[in-house]
Amino acid sequence: MKTVLITGATGGVGTWLRRELAGKYKLRLSDVRPIRKLEKGESFMKADISKMSDMLRITKGVDAIVHLGGFAVEGPWEVIHKANLVGCYNTYEAARRNGVKRFIFATSNHTVGFYPRSQTIDHRVYIKPDGRYGVSKVFGEALGSLYSDKYGMEVFLIRIGNVNERPIDKRRLAIWISPRDLAQLVSIGIDHPEMRFEIVYGVSDNKRSWYDNSNAVRLGYRPQDRSEDYAAEVLAKEKPGDPRAERYQGGTFVHVEEVEDPSGLLKKKGKKK
Repeated sequence: MKTVLITGATGGVGTWLRRELAGKYKLRLSDVRPIRKLEKGESFMKADISKMSDMLRITKGVDAIVHLGGFAVEGPWEVIHKANLVGCYNTYEAARRNGVKRFIFATSNHTVGFYPRSQTIDHRVYIKPDGRYGVSKVFGEALGSLYSDKYGMEVFLIRIGNVNERPIDKRRLAIWISPRDLAQLVSIGIDHPEMRFEIVYGVSDNKRSWYDNSNAVRLGYRPQDRSEDYAAEVLAKEKPGDPRAERYQGGTFVHVEEVEDPSGLLKKKGKKK
């Protein structure tokens, strides 16, 4: 059974993946926050991704890394820089030094958020980030390309839309992915025998999707869930939004300077939300 490191394991996405991947891999979970209750097949190693020494310690002896760690929304550059640039580099570099070949990077739809909703895009489009957070994810994608080409690392980039049990608004009808569909993509990233460098979109089988996800299908992805099953309920509750947000795929990220921080990093730094 493969040993898989999940960084940022205490977050929402990490929590869902723990559930969905249970029993399929030995899960080494890591975060700056402790996990109080471990399930069978799980272990925990506390680490700060901004510290190279921590990353060298936790990446030893794993078969694959699922890198979720970092700052998850738009925010101040100093916070994003430390978590998403320094932390991301440290994780790739520690993987290289420790001989970890398979790297799954949780990138984001916000790397291409300034494409209009009227346009369907695939994995080959030029990047159009919608904020500092999106830029940080572009950096992670570029590192993946470098480490694949220069060092032979096998890199799988998942441009995640929104992970939840169900879509909660009109925009998410286009970008939603269920936990089990995300877990399927992560497993493709871990197990596909011919991986070198691939980009896919982390979305379920969404009728309203803005993404041509044929590259994921080519690699064996068969989403089990559909946002359209929730469309009538979602649209009945939908209220008019900001015209700028409604025009672009990135939603409110195209015009806001800060989004509520789910990680607590801003609060720790004394920033006002």
